[in-house]
This record gives sequence, C-alpha cells and structure tokens, in this order.
Amino acid sequence: MKWTYFFLFLFVVSSIGPVSAEEGKDKENGGMSLFDGESLDGWSAPDMSYWSVSDGAITAIASDENPAKKNQFLVWQGGEIDDFVLRLKFRVDGGPKANSGIQIRSQVQEDGHAVGYQVDISQPEAPWLGAVYDEHGRKMLAARGEKTLIKADGSFDKSPVEESAKKAIESYRAKEWNEYEIRAKGNRITVKLNGHITSVVIDDQEEERELSGILALQLHSGPPMTVQFKDITLRKLGAKKK
Repeated sequence: MKWTYFFLFLFVVSSIGPVSAEEGKDKENGGMSLFDGESLDGWSAPDMSYWSVSDGAITAIASDENPAKKNQFLVWQGGEIDDFVLRLKFRVDGGPKANSGIQIRSQVQEDGHAVGYQVDISQPEAPWLGAVYDEHGRKMLAARGEKTLIKADGSFDKSPVEESAKKAIESYRAKEWNEYEIRAKGNRITVKLNGHITSVVIDDQEEERELSGILALQLHSGPPMTVQFKDITLRKLGAKKK
C-alpha cells in the first residue's frame, strides 16, 4: 500500500510543470478548425481574385498578371474574437520583399482594408517576421526580439527577448511550412514562431488598443509572391477584460 502512494506521489510531481493550468488546457484542446482544407467557406475578401485553395492551403497570389497594388485581406466570417490562442502554419515564396501578415482584433474599413494589430510575415532576412505591427495605427509595436509595454500615455518601454527570437529564426525553414502561435489575453499579445517567443505586447493605451475584433489574413502590396496558410485553429479563452 505504501508503494502505491509512493508511485501516486511521483506521478503527481512529474505532472507539475512551469506552465499555468490555462496554458495546459490550451495544449490539450487544439481549438476549432477555421479552414476545411478544401474551400474558402467561412472566409471572404472584397477581391477574391487573389485568394484560392491549393495544396490543401489557403493561397494568396500576387502576380505580374494580377498585381497587388494595395494590401488585400481575407476575413474570417465567424465574428469577432477577444481572448484566444490562434495556431496556424504558413509558407512564403517570393523575393526579399515578400510580405504578409495576420490581423487580429482588427476592424475592417469600408474599402475592405483591415486595421489594427497585425502579426507580420516576411522573409527571415527582413525585421518584420515575428513582429507585432499596428496596421494604419501606431505602426511597429514590438519588433522581432522585443517585449513592449505601451504605457497609458502612448510611450513605449521595451525590453529584449532576443535569445528566444534568435532560436525562432534559426528554426525557420525557407519556402517550407512554419508555425505561428498567437496568444491574446486581456491587453497582452504573445507571438511564438516554431515554438519560440519572438515578440510580446502589453498595451495599456486604452484609447488605441483593441480587446476584440476580426481575424484576417493579409497579402501585402508589392512584387509577385505566394503566401499560404493551413492548419488554422482558434481556441477562445473567454470574455475579454475591460
């Protein structure tokens, strides 16, 4: 009987890790799938000519025949999201200026342009990959390798997450599938690339921040490029904090 309790104790101790209970639930529950792998059902853009499904992935193409003269956005039609964990895989094929992003907690203007928080996608040589940007707003909030506290007055207090960001870039596979995990809880946004934190934003500027909004995929204006997304899952964490 004593051995039974001993092994039970070992099991409980070994089950305790550094992550919170909530983060543990995130790992157990992959969330709901936002893409069926075959169609663009549940997604919409003002100009669908840039968007299709190819190789089981949402595919955005800017070409010489159909150039992206302005940013294009494919919006998920499932409603606004507030606190969540978003996971997806992406790959980029294009020159050094190939550029994309994921809009979270954003708003859509009448012309179809999405504005608000954006997790950037670019080639690893560019500084945008893994960063958090404010589209049509405050611009760069946290570059790759930065943790930014945005104070109530709009000033930035930055600290480094350089080692983790370096590991993320080292793990990056050019023209192959890479994975983002984006976690938004209250006024905090954390971005992981291939399991490594690349940027963190803590936004205390109430008049500028958004605690809920739409989800969208971006094809940036510029040279010919192809950007693809797949395995898109969303786990909602509960009501937003005010």
